[in-house]
Amino acid sequence: MKRLCLVVSCLVLISAAPALAQEQAPPNGPRHVVMQGPGPAVGSIVPLFEMVKGYIIAAAEQMPEEKYTYRPNAEVRTFGQIVGHVAMTQYWFCNGATGQGREPENYEELTTKVAMVQAIRAAFEYCAGAYAMDDARAMEEVDLWGETGTRLWVLSYNMAHAWEHYGNLVTYMRANGMVPPSSQGGM
Repeated sequence: MKRLCLVVSCLVLISAAPALAQEQAPPNGPRHVVMQGPGPAVGSIVPLFEMVKGYIIAAAEQMPEEKYTYRPNAEVRTFGQIVGHVAMTQYWFCNGATGQGREPENYEELTTKVAMVQAIRAAFEYCAGAYAMDDARAMEEVDLWGETGTRLWVLSYNMAHAWEHYGNLVTYMRANGMVPPSSQGGM
């Protein structure tokens, strides 16, 4: 329930972000504001990014290597392919949010747990820089895969995507008799 309240609170803050980003001039004339680091809009989603990052990395670390090839049926990705997919998409989304362009490898093709854990850690570390942008920049419009939205929209989209695939990892862990990180307490 606590997590649901946090998610709902962050979504409310995200919907208010355009108003937060608008600069209001005081009655005696314009002012210059220097923003450093995430402001209230971007800062409101950082805890959710950190949470999903921690859960996905922990799941990747906890799943035994021999279970990285587990999949419930032949039509879906293996556990390892999901980890690789999330690693790859961290670069895609965060490149879209920042305008930078580090092209990722196809991490879905990695074959060892060690390589996948390194890849997911590096991908989230790379992406963390995007969540440090100030609110003014976060409200700038960008194009992502033929759609237009704010940089904050791209960061939110990234989190939604990561949470979606964390749900897959949870199911795979449960199917293998494991307790997923979000149910272990203490994280």
